This record gives sequence, C-alpha cells and structure tokens, in this order.
Amino acid sequence: MRADRLVSLVLLLRQRGRLSAATLARELEVSTRTVLRDIEALSAAGVPVYAERGRHGGFALLPGFQTELTGLNHDEALALLVAGSRRGAQVFGLGSALAAAMLKVVDALPESQRDTAADVAERLLVDPETDLLSRRVTADEIPDTVLAPIRRAVLAGHKLRIRYAATDQPPRLRTVDPIGLVTVRDQGYLLATRSGDDRTYRLSRIRAAEELSEPAERADRVDLERAWQERGTRFRTGGDDQVTVLVRLAPGLRETLVGTALAVHSEEEETDADGWLRLEVTFQDARHAEWALWQLGTGAEALTPAWLRTSLRDRAVALAVRYGTDDEYGISPP
Repeated sequence: MRADRLVSLVLLLRQRGRLSAATLARELEVSTRTVLRDIEALSAAGVPVYAERGRHGGFALLPGFQTELTGLNHDEALALLVAGSRRGAQVFGLGSALAAAMLKVVDALPESQRDTAADVAERLLVDPETDLLSRRVTADEIPDTVLAPIRRAVLAGHKLRIRYAATDQPPRLRTVDPIGLVTVRDQGYLLATRSGDDRTYRLSRIRAAEELSEPAERADRVDLERAWQERGTRFRTGGDDQVTVLVRLAPGLRETLVGTALAVHSEEEETDADGWLRLEVTFQDARHAEWALWQLGTGAEALTPAWLRTSLRDRAVALAVRYGTDDEYGISPP
C-alpha cells in the first residue's frame, strides 16, 4: 500500500540521513520514478523533504523533524530487532512487512538509544543461512498467491480449499478447517482438520489455495505448541512400516543413535573388553533404519533383522568397488 511505503520512506530518511533516489528505490523495492512521486506527495502533505543536488546529493529531512512513534524501551526494541532476524516471516510470506516493522521499531526509540540498539542487534545472530559445516540451510519458498489465502483463512477462521501434492502422489483438491501455521527449521506447515481428523500439510507442497466464505469448524482458542507436539508424537509412534533393530554400538555413538531413532526399547552393556552396547531401537521405516546405521559407519553393527545386515553389506561392497580395484579388495563388480 502507498501509505505504508510513504511511512517507510520517511523512516529511512530519519534513520539514515541523506539518501539517493536509487537507494530509496532499492530499499522500498520500487522504481526511482515511484520514489520521486512519493517525495512530491510527502512535500505536498507538509513533510519537510528537500533535495540536495550534485554527485553526492539525494533527499533528506529538515533537521529536528519528528514522527510520533513511542512506547518501547531499549530492551523491548532489542528483543523485537533480534526476533526480526528470524526467517519465520519469510516462510509465511511476511518478509516485506517485517522489514517495514523493523524500521518503525528502531524509530520508536529515543535518539540517544537508537544507534546502540541497532548496533547491539547486529551482534546477536539467530538462524544463520549456513551451519558450521557451511551447509546451506534452505527455507521453503512458497508463492504469495498460495500463502496469502492460507494466512487469511487461518486468521479469519474460514474453510480453506487447497490443491495438495502428497509424497509420490499427484496434486489433489482438499477442503480443510485451518487451525494454525507452524515454522520449523525454515519449513512451514499448515495445521488443520479434515472431516474432523487432524491433518498436517507442508506448505511447500500446496500448489494452490482458496479461502472460502464458510466458517471453519474449530475451537475458539488453540495451543499450537501443544498441538504440534501431539502430532509429532503420533507421527513418531504410529505407522505400519516401523522397523525394530537390535544394534551393537560403540558407547561414544549412543547419543547419536538415540537422537535419530524413534524409540529405545532395551539397552545393555556387553561384557567383552571393548564395552560396546546392545540396544533395541525402532525406526520409522526400512529406509530410515538403513540410513541411520550407515551414518554410524564401523561404530555400529545391526544384528537383526537379517535383511538390514544384507542391505548394509551390499551398500558397503558397492562403495568399495567404486573406490577400489578388484585385486585390492578381492571383490568382483556385480
């Protein structure tokens, strides 16, 4: 909206001083021609914006011009600035709104605290784009044409029609009662019910969405944290494809395995000299079990079931053939 853009323009000039039309256009994500029109509108409305000519010229506000945005102390503004660095707003398609809000947060501070709060916020990093191994953390990218009707339906309490592509299935239309939106590690989810049954939909798999006028069938209040935990528990403990494995494991890898498995049913320490452990653990399915044991390398051995031992052995042989020679390993290519 133009009104929001005009406020953002004023705040940019208040906080940064003189800025060129090109810089303002880049910050506001509009054309330089739009910036010039906005400057004219502000001047006509009595906002003291003036232009400085020359190579280092630009637009600025007359010294002493104040806006009426008050009510936050230093720590409150700092908390909002740090929270604003999180990418949840991006997942839900609110990135531009967040940027505008952060300008207003900084402007709400007294001038004596404005620079220090922004400087302190720069020293607190939340959810960086890469981890310590330089692996990029990828966030879901969902078109606003999909996100906007989902947000409206969730907030207004209306039914929602979505075109959803489940794993390995073609997209299908579903009409759901939206409950809330959750973001976890930059991946967004829609919590909803369908015909009274709980459903969780990955936002990146929703191909289209339409807010309906019919009221959603849902409770007036919701505890999203609790709802998310309950659904996670059902996901981890339910399903017919789960696999239980007896594992022989080096003690130093116990936490890694336990953190990967769905559940640990029994555990005992072996009596031999190496002091390895025996654990009976459950995985989501066969693929999950093979992946988890493969990550542990020679520090773990699947004792049962037999098919998992065979699968891991075949995988190891294939890798040895890939990187070795027949004579070196005594292995013939399959």
